[in-house]
Amino acid sequence: MTRRRLFSALAVIAASSVLVGCAANEQGDAWSPLKGTLDATGSSAQAGAQDVWIAAFQRDNGRVTVNYEPAGSGAGREQFIAGGVSFAGSDSALNEEELAREFVRCAPGTPGIDLPVYLSPIVLAYDIDGVDDLGLDAATIAGIFSGEITHWDDPAIVALNPDAALPSSRITAVHRSDDSGTTKNFTDYLHEVAPEAWPWEPSDTWPVSGGEAAQGTSGVYNAVTGGVDSIGYIDASRATDLTVAKLLVGDEFVEYSSEAAAAVVDVSPLESGRAENDIVIDIDRASSEPGVYPLVLVSYVVACSEYADAEEGELARAYIEWVVSAEGQALAEKQAGSAPLSSDFAARVLETVATIR
Repeated sequence: MTRRRLFSALAVIAASSVLVGCAANEQGDAWSPLKGTLDATGSSAQAGAQDVWIAAFQRDNGRVTVNYEPAGSGAGREQFIAGGVSFAGSDSALNEEELAREFVRCAPGTPGIDLPVYLSPIVLAYDIDGVDDLGLDAATIAGIFSGEITHWDDPAIVALNPDAALPSSRITAVHRSDDSGTTKNFTDYLHEVAPEAWPWEPSDTWPVSGGEAAQGTSGVYNAVTGGVDSIGYIDASRATDLTVAKLLVGDEFVEYSSEAAAAVVDVSPLESGRAENDIVIDIDRASSEPGVYPLVLVSYVVACSEYADAEEGELARAYIEWVVSAEGQALAEKQAGSAPLSSDFAARVLETVATIR
């Protein structure tokens, strides 16, 4: 890795540490009727946006404290169900088994609900000396991460990139070591678009042996930037200074963008069989519509539809309303690099948030 890339990586890590500290400690003096503390944990992909949302919410509500720990989506859902936190951030929605459990912090007999609040492309970040333009399709990506494709000059990669000076070196493919909604979204894309090359069902847990494992979003970032001829999947908001591959969508290679991520969400249906207030998007990963980027992460706030503690419910509702609001989404886009929900979709989510008690 070049000295420039090393210094850039260190700068991002330092900036992230400062941002977390600011969000956690910044407290406003503006009076509002809201007061109390919300503790939350979960998605590391959401962490940057949560820092931004929390800092602004606390400035406007001087008697409120919101704490968010990016421990990973699986840990977040588990702690929320067990009653350890007021809400969770998760890059994958509650599954049937989880929905059947008792949610300790919710009113008796009421399950948790999923509310999409954060949208970002997932990108394939790579570090290959001399290669700054790389295009991949789903089958080739599946081959790389399953271990079937082991070298950068493999014929499948060369065929997609005939003008690239691909080295004969071995590929270091980096995946998440922790249970991760980012992993579930990534494996969902591979399984839906290239099922023959990726027969494994979508899962928070990485299903294949081999490769290099790294903890959390920051771990993948560090492994890719610190590795040799490496590639890893990562939330786009955390990869702004990295070189990323284009995806083959239909007959064209597509670069990621906020607009392309929002576009695929808008053309995707909601998942069927769920309660009306449980909003889960069934992303159309195989879409070949112009202008869509199908490898996208939809991250949720997992909350109670009704809290056992009415004051906690009021505070949670107010905070989530701020997160989904046009102002909150725009702020996260500007300061954390996420893609804002479209106005129509955000309005649908806000209708449900307003019913939280």
